[in-house]
Amino acid sequence: MNNIFNLPFENLENYFESINEKKYRATQLYDYLYKKRTYNLDSMTNISKELRDKISKEFDFSFIEIIKKQVDIDVKKYLFKLKDGNLIESVLMYHNYGISLCVSSQVGCNMGCKFCESGRLKKVRNLETYEIVEQLLLIESDIKDRITHVVVMGIGEPFDNYDNVMNFIRIITSNKGIDLGSRHITVSTCGVIPGIEKFMQEFKQVNLAISLHAPNDEIRNKIMPISKVYKLSDLMNTLKKYQNTTNRRITFEYIMLENINDSAECAKELANLIKNINGYVNLIPYNETENIEFKRTKKVQILAFYDILKKSGINVTIRKEFGGKVDAACGQLRAKSL
Repeated sequence: MNNIFNLPFENLENYFESINEKKYRATQLYDYLYKKRTYNLDSMTNISKELRDKISKEFDFSFIEIIKKQVDIDVKKYLFKLKDGNLIESVLMYHNYGISLCVSSQVGCNMGCKFCESGRLKKVRNLETYEIVEQLLLIESDIKDRITHVVVMGIGEPFDNYDNVMNFIRIITSNKGIDLGSRHITVSTCGVIPGIEKFMQEFKQVNLAISLHAPNDEIRNKIMPISKVYKLSDLMNTLKKYQNTTNRRITFEYIMLENINDSAECAKELANLIKNINGYVNLIPYNETENIEFKRTKKVQILAFYDILKKSGINVTIRKEFGGKVDAACGQLRAKSL
């Protein structure tokens, strides 16, 4: 049985047409699910009982389950249990511009970035669309507030689960339902070129972030195995095509690893690598974990790195740190049950 939260609006319209019902039934159902947040079919009184019976036999309305919540300053981390017993995590962050949610897209991850706690669990499976959508619905219900920004930066590589992640975006941006602005959504990839090429054609208003973390293939190969498949030169050429197609600014995420990628030479090389791309660098202080040997770059070195980029004409920020005390910071999500 298909979960109802798997269906983008157009797919739901097609379903109703296939059973000789009017397309507006999709608007009614989406209104209940995403605007009224009503999930009990018996409460949907402007839909006939006969049709409600058909819907109940065709679709599952069940949810994944929040089994733990941890709270730190301006952040909440949620541990979810899926129906098959697997665990995933999401992180809610409060900013001066709104409330953002970092969702997971896979159980585990096959990209194998050496510095990432999430990747220590190899990919078990992709999340279905509903399992991503329900992260947002359940957390909004918990905080009794509206999430204003979504980042697909949790456990998993989004472009390794392309169809489900894109259906998630279609659902949350539909003006029939959640109606979140496309420009308030960011998808982060470690550089899966075929995914970027599809994405640039289908989602021209959604933001793209690149987990770069190194200015050359030599360093990147050591810490990010994806670089052995998709070279930096090919990635940069693809990003230039992306910008010609979308005219969108790109975020380059760069985790600062002591004595690995944080030298002045690395900063100069990074500036040269991206100087012809409309983007900005987000420097991320590394969050050390007990299982991984990398060390955090000292603050003075991060500031020196920042200064070199700035003087080279690169837009650069240092990411505000969230959730370090509850293992909710960048690279720390692992979905471990304590």
